[in-house]
Amino acid sequence: MSDEDGDVEVEAPELAMDDPMRAFLPASFGKKSKEADVAAQMDRSKRNVDRHAAQVAKPGSRSQDADSNPEGDDEGDDEGDDDNDSDDDSDEDEDEYPTSHEMIIKTHDRAVTTLSLDPAGGRLISGSIDCTIKLHDFSSMTPTTIRAFKSIDPFESKRSANSETHPINHVEFNPLAGGVFLCVSAHPQAKVMTRDGDILAEFVKGDMYLRDMNNTKGHVSEVTTGTWHPTDKNICVTAGTDSTLRIWDINNKRSQKEVLVFKSKAPGAAGRSRMTAVAWGTPAQGGNNILVSAALDGTLVMWSGNSPLSRPTAEIREAHKPNTWTGGIDISSDGRMVVTRGGDDLIKLWDTRKFKEPLVSVEHPSTCSEYPMTNIKYGPNSTSIITGSRTGHLHILNPGNLRPEYTTPVSPGVPLITVEWHPKINQIVTGSANGETHVLYNPTMSTRGAVDVMSRAPKRRHVDDNPELTIDMSLGLSGESIVTPGALPTRRGGMASSGKMKDPRRPQVPQQTPFMRSQPDEKHISENIPLSRMLHEDPREALLRYADVAKQDPMFTNAWKETQPVTQYAEVSDEEEDGPEKKKAKR
Repeated sequence: MSDEDGDVEVEAPELAMDDPMRAFLPASFGKKSKEADVAAQMDRSKRNVDRHAAQVAKPGSRSQDADSNPEGDDEGDDEGDDDNDSDDDSDEDEDEYPTSHEMIIKTHDRAVTTLSLDPAGGRLISGSIDCTIKLHDFSSMTPTTIRAFKSIDPFESKRSANSETHPINHVEFNPLAGGVFLCVSAHPQAKVMTRDGDILAEFVKGDMYLRDMNNTKGHVSEVTTGTWHPTDKNICVTAGTDSTLRIWDINNKRSQKEVLVFKSKAPGAAGRSRMTAVAWGTPAQGGNNILVSAALDGTLVMWSGNSPLSRPTAEIREAHKPNTWTGGIDISSDGRMVVTRGGDDLIKLWDTRKFKEPLVSVEHPSTCSEYPMTNIKYGPNSTSIITGSRTGHLHILNPGNLRPEYTTPVSPGVPLITVEWHPKINQIVTGSANGETHVLYNPTMSTRGAVDVMSRAPKRRHVDDNPELTIDMSLGLSGESIVTPGALPTRRGGMASSGKMKDPRRPQVPQQTPFMRSQPDEKHISENIPLSRMLHEDPREALLRYADVAKQDPMFTNAWKETQPVTQYAEVSDEEEDGPEKKKAKR
């Protein structure tokens, strides 16, 4: 050690450069930061799909339409000559579509019926027939913590045995304002909720006893689906089983803005039919908006222009087989094409300029008999069409002739119900009947979303990660806290009259006796019912209270105040003080 310089010299062990003991020497002080092996995590999320299974529909589609695409014949011949060419085509398709990797989210107990991503692609909401909506935030998930940060039931006002719940038919983020989304359940009242799950507006329910639907303020039966206005963030439309489409302003939830009544011409329908699907689009180059809806009797109806939408622009009867559920409908970005997927195992392409006959019609197995929410969607810029199938495959179709361009299994053997292709993050989200949500992506083509989740360092598992196991929600205490024995309030349960267990967390409601039912709360009556105090007041005294005021400032006889004669009453004699004699009773 040198005293003159004041520096401290630490003697380090002299080890050779290739000595294995160097691995045990500290390289720095403090806690080391654990970095994620992004390449290894991406490899683990890569889909192990058989190349031939992913291209089942491609050679068949080319052989069926040989005359329409001569180049497809040459490619089909080359594929039959060499298997290596098919492998090369599979690699090209994987590079063309974001389906090489996937992230699986298992948050629902039953089938996932609807999905939606916000315009930025950072939040995912999913609805299921288990009557819950799951909120997922990509920014808070890691490879080991892939789960929803919140689960909500739109109709759960309080926890009780009598609270009603309904399956979720449709959820959709507002494309112009990502802070709200439309929630449609199997209930006459649709709701607008914030991105955090709070109810912003609940539309009113109509009078079910009115025959004319034009006079009702809201749906009188179950709402099947809905969508947002393409250019106005405050307007949305809902379709119901009461044969109506109702346009709502989310700032006025007490009555719809406009009601479109569909009059079915099918025999025996009494002029009504269930509305099964609806789509609202606008041309990207500008023009009139297009509202297209499908009915259960197979009719396809189109309204064109802005409000008010008095009568349909075009109507196609039996566009699909009657009494089959047409659950999927979508409009292209240019507003010229409409694609529909019906319950008759057909996918049809329609031209809005000649809305009479379908341009193309192809066979596709339908799952609408089991899951009516099955949808079909246009891809980004309408360059492709995506939909699911009964076998669990994802089908990417050509938007011009509906031929399969790429088919890949997502949930083999389990129906694929809902699909969505987000244009900003370039990722495909699917919902299956087994309760799984698959996010398909490509690390080179996709941005954010699942790519960011798989790029983060995995979070170390801890028992506190699952709040259901460590927190008592009724007491607000964590599982690791120290509680003095006997300090907590005792729970007094018991059996209710219905045979169910009483909830100890609910306050005890006093039992109502017949006397209490006939004696209402007087304070409540006096505060809420006007003029209720007059029941206990003498009417003569109440009138005489204003006698002096009426004499000084008469309200109705002020014009004759000076010429009004003075009222003179006859003096009552002593004999008449007792009143007139009683009339003799009739025998």
